Amino acid sequence: MTDSLPILYQDDHLVAVHKPAGLLVHRTALARGERHFLLQTLRDQLGRRVYPVHRLDRPTSGLMVLALTPEAASRLAETFERQRVAKRYLAVVRGTGPEAERLDYALRDEDGRRPKAEMPAREAITEVRRLDSVELPVRVDRYPSSRYSLMEARPLTGRRHQIRRHLSRRGYPIIGDAKHGKGVHNRFFAERLACPRLLLAAVGLAFDHPADGRRLSLECALDGPMTQLFQQFGWAGHLPGRRPAAAPALA
Repeated sequence: MTDSLPILYQDDHLVAVHKPAGLLVHRTALARGERHFLLQTLRDQLGRRVYPVHRLDRPTSGLMVLALTPEAASRLAETFERQRVAKRYLAVVRGTGPEAERLDYALRDEDGRRPKAEMPAREAITEVRRLDSVELPVRVDRYPSSRYSLMEARPLTGRRHQIRRHLSRRGYPIIGDAKHGKGVHNRFFAERLACPRLLLAAVGLAFDHPADGRRLSLECALDGPMTQLFQQFGWAGHLPGRRPAAAPALA
């Protein structure tokens, strides 16, 4: 695991970093054998305490914001809780995804302790848009060729594994998702395309700064394996920082 984290933005109140895929944010009872965590790595790197204000799943890479003071932590946590943060993700999915759609499927929480059936279903909304697609002349499953899409996802609520579960339920599971995806496609990407991970990345966050209220828009590049895959599939124009102008927002 890396000894330091790429810092994307820092001021007196908050810091934004690029979290690698596979790195846990903090200690958890479900991963007792782990020794590397984002919080401890960043504390050692900055020489000061940091405060998490939102979560990013272990297999997901990309942009994560942490507060540097208790006051900033309180304000940022409230901003995330009240869903006043614009989030942008990129995902590689199986099949030709929908051109633009609002996925509105209530989800039961997954806390790992109680049966999911005992948890109440809560509102969950994700706006998705297909940015590009590719058809490979390779039989991976039942068909002589295989289709994959690059999807942009903007979650409007913050349920656990929301993007992964919504896209899977819609019929377009994210490549590398061991729980909601399909093993034969995951293995193809791992063994033939050097992508043995969940192909979901947090690439953008926009929110009001906790100190002065100005709108702060942050962006994060993709890691090496995803960047190489985009180039191989002819999707380099969609790499963060090089994407075309955004389409109009869904009604």
